[in-house]
Amino acid sequence: MTERFPPQVAETLAAAGWSPDRRSEEKGREWGLRVAAHAAPGGRQHTVTAAAVEAYAEFGGLRVRPEGSGEQVAPSDIHLDPFLVRHSVETLAELAEATGAALSPLGEEGSGAGILAVDEQGRVFVLDHAGDWFLGASLDEALITLVLGRTPRRVRGDGTW
Repeated sequence: MTERFPPQVAETLAAAGWSPDRRSEEKGREWGLRVAAHAAPGGRQHTVTAAAVEAYAEFGGLRVRPEGSGEQVAPSDIHLDPFLVRHSVETLAELAEATGAALSPLGEEGSGAGILAVDEQGRVFVLDHAGDWFLGASLDEALITLVLGRTPRRVRGDGTW
């Protein structure tokens, strides 16, 4: 289907409704505005990065359900819908402070077990009960990591991995 992703990842994404020409700039902008408008009880709002708007435009709404045992760990279900994790304003702000880069919500990993986020450089992270994890330098890399079941790198307290 595409040289952008390994065949298994491309097939899994296609089964979720993705195709290389699936893109809606209007949806990306609209979702970005809606995410930015959500405020935590203390008034803090999500930062919406350009990388997040790009992700919303191309992958927004997809529910990705990989099959198989994974290369190193179990592959993860992904729901690329930032509204599912709109409550994560403070959580993402804390990780952003540690990494030194603003973060935007992307959706859920593991059927709600983790919060997916992308920073202003396009790097993707997941925050879950076990810690914060670096998934890849881009959304493409993160999707490959999650779908193929590759071990993510733990984000240390100093924001490095």
